[in-house]
Amino acid sequence: MRKIALLLLVGLIAFFIVGCNNQEAGVKELKLAHNQTLDHPVHLSLVEFGRLVEEKSNNKIQVEIYPNGQLGSEREVLELTQSGAVDVAKVSASALEGFESDYSIFSLPYVFESYDEFEKKMNDKNITDQLYYKTEDIGFIALTYFNAGSRNLYTKDREVKTVADVSGLKTRVQPSQTSVSMIEAFGGLPTPMAYGEVYTALQSGVIDAAENNETALVGNNHGEVAKYYMYTGHQIVPDMLIINAKRYNEFTDDEKRIIQEAAKEATLYHEDVWAKSIKEQTEIAKTKMGVHFIDVDKDSFINAVKPLHEAYAKDEKTKNIYKLMKGTSSNE
Repeated sequence: MRKIALLLLVGLIAFFIVGCNNQEAGVKELKLAHNQTLDHPVHLSLVEFGRLVEEKSNNKIQVEIYPNGQLGSEREVLELTQSGAVDVAKVSASALEGFESDYSIFSLPYVFESYDEFEKKMNDKNITDQLYYKTEDIGFIALTYFNAGSRNLYTKDREVKTVADVSGLKTRVQPSQTSVSMIEAFGGLPTPMAYGEVYTALQSGVIDAAENNETALVGNNHGEVAKYYMYTGHQIVPDMLIINAKRYNEFTDDEKRIIQEAAKEATLYHEDVWAKSIKEQTEIAKTKMGVHFIDVDKDSFINAVKPLHEAYAKDEKTKNIYKLMKGTSSNE
């Protein structure tokens, strides 16, 4: 016990000394948290973000990254970022839905006709300025987005070709009411649960299906228990890089510019890393895990969720962002 106590004391002293040295040197630190593994494209892109911030600021701003959910689940990290205990976090846009209804637009199935359309909208300053700063009054703003691919349905042992084949499937969804409504519209039985529970739930039969991009099959080993992956392409839900609003506003204008530039460049870097990863992991899932990749009658899925689009277009909370994303004026 004395040895452990001594080690803890040494660690605290070292932490104090480093902190003091950084303060004396005028170094500003950003604590960044996310829930992905060290080999995931998002982690690699966040490392690039940190490198760019440090390089552009001549090491006056330093980024410390906590991967693998070390600081908690996405919901917990979001709340920590709100409070300022964490400075920066990568979270799914669907996780932001519970904090700001505009973010639910990404969970609305088939709101974008293609990834090109999604990318165009996410690089439209008229859209991002409205969306990214909408949450400033509740403690955080968004800096940029990272491609998280299109979300597709995958099952343990059932091939799906049309929306009728989803009937009765117990399907894991993210904790998003829009995603719950989507699976209900498909005829499935939505089961919200934490991402870390999906493998065991599929293996044990608690759920029959899940939905995510291809990296889930290999990176999280879901391809060991789920053998059918259907290209439903029902959602394009980006990962968002958010920062505590108070912390951000403590930076000078020049420092803010550095952080913004680094975020945008990291997004571009991510596109290449992501594309390479999807190609590699799809091949591994096919050849080494025995996963079958299947095209579906996408029109049947699109038709099934038309009532959700109609509801979004009428709802006071979502109609403006819906019209903005669909390319029509919110003043119409």
